[in-house]
Amino acid sequence: MSKKFALIIILFIVVGAVLGGLFGKFSKTAADTSVTPEKISVDYREALGVIENNYVGTVNREELSEKSIQSMLWTLDPHSAFFTAEQYRKLNEEQASEFYGIGVSILQHRDGVYVQSIIPKTPADQAGLRYGDKFLFVDDKDAKEWTSAEVSKNVRGPRGTSVNLKVERAGVAKPLEFNIVRGGVPLPSIRNSFMLSDGVGYVGLVGGFQGTTSDELDAAIADLKKKGMNSLVLDLRNNPGGLLQQAIKVVSRFVPEDKTAVSVKGRTRGGKMTDLTTDGGKIEDIPLVVMINGGSASASEIVAGAVQDYDRGVVVGTDSFGKGLVQRVFNLPYGTGMTLTTARYYTPFGRSLQRDYSNGSIYDYYTHNGEEDETGTEGKPKPVGSPVKTSSGRTLFGGRGIEPDIKVPAQKFTPLLGRINESAFFFVRQLVAGQIKGFEGYRRDKQTFVQTIDPNDLQVNDKLFEAFRSFTVADKLNGLTAENINSQIAHAKTRIREELATASYSNEAGAQVLLEVDPQLMKAVESINEARRLVAKN
Repeated sequence: MSKKFALIIILFIVVGAVLGGLFGKFSKTAADTSVTPEKISVDYREALGVIENNYVGTVNREELSEKSIQSMLWTLDPHSAFFTAEQYRKLNEEQASEFYGIGVSILQHRDGVYVQSIIPKTPADQAGLRYGDKFLFVDDKDAKEWTSAEVSKNVRGPRGTSVNLKVERAGVAKPLEFNIVRGGVPLPSIRNSFMLSDGVGYVGLVGGFQGTTSDELDAAIADLKKKGMNSLVLDLRNNPGGLLQQAIKVVSRFVPEDKTAVSVKGRTRGGKMTDLTTDGGKIEDIPLVVMINGGSASASEIVAGAVQDYDRGVVVGTDSFGKGLVQRVFNLPYGTGMTLTTARYYTPFGRSLQRDYSNGSIYDYYTHNGEEDETGTEGKPKPVGSPVKTSSGRTLFGGRGIEPDIKVPAQKFTPLLGRINESAFFFVRQLVAGQIKGFEGYRRDKQTFVQTIDPNDLQVNDKLFEAFRSFTVADKLNGLTAENINSQIAHAKTRIREELATASYSNEAGAQVLLEVDPQLMKAVESINEARRLVAKN
């Protein structure tokens, strides 16, 4: 059977699923309608025939079928989705906290895709890839103009298969070639954890809620407690969500046993609400601050909502995404899959997490980022349901995601800052290759994989900064002047140190450098006293 015809069959199967065939009997309304899978099958075939016989260009049946399925699901809501075989495989990999590839973190820069960091004990580590290596060819395919997504797609693959790479390395005249056998690469939920000042611990739970999330959180908290942690900042910014049971387990670390962690209202007659409760075990009673933003969705919002409802901690940042729809995953033929919304999430006090999607396009819905204008009112969704009050007197609303208790905008990004970021990368790439005259001591042959950086380590002194400025002004591709750089000295020094920490130690150490000057994180640390007050009251 051809792949094109297989996709058409899948389309009809999905139609049957959406109309109710996979989920039990049709309701009376569905049974009385003239729209049936058989009729849609006929209509689709007729439309496809007209297109193929009359369209001026080439008709790609596979693409038409895929987009037909996805468009049909998006008429229901923005989160019901069809997955091609490749997309479905990636979804399953993410939930398993591991995928198969070579083990590199990559970033796209102005002239190509570069290795940003190596993941320890992976095939890339064993092969000898380094920070700053530029992808030239992947399996004899020219990768010089690829995006990072294209590079990622081509270096991933089944375990045990090999990929041939040709890379450009700073300080090396000829391209280097590697043949790397793909293996398992960890995909953790927690990307960073370290101590801040005054006994405050930081845990960056930003990699989704996967099968290992709660175990990772337990390990991070235990490690930070050994280092003197007496209060915690839990960062959920840009965490897109994931497994419901893992969200409940995270809530259970901070909320006592048998308390509602989240409520679910399904499509059953009468729309009965089901309360899913915390599972007990060791409860962490330390002061807690949770950080969210417009990229925090679904499971992240479940955690933040429960923390707010029970006055268990302070939520800091910007408005969350507002995804309160529950998807069930269905296996479809030929390795494809589908997620279909079957219920809605509500916080323990009954607040709907879902933002309104009845007006506007799918693009508008997904580009919502939780930020507001200076008045704090433009584009604000209307609350849904009655407001609720917590024991501390906070008034909370539903129907628009989670609103933080303390609103702090993220650092504004400007084109100038972006060009300085680019210059910092290209400068450090040459620096750690021993190519900056007078600074050969910064040469690094590989990362040490140390995950944290001491506050006094790798500080950028005036001499190193002057070398950066001279390098950058000479680099005409970035279009930066000495005046541009002098107007952003503090930012430039931070980005140089971040790149140095990444190249010398790890991605995690580099991220720590940026986090320590993050205005939202600094406000979260300031909010620990308010979190202590809530703990004392509880």
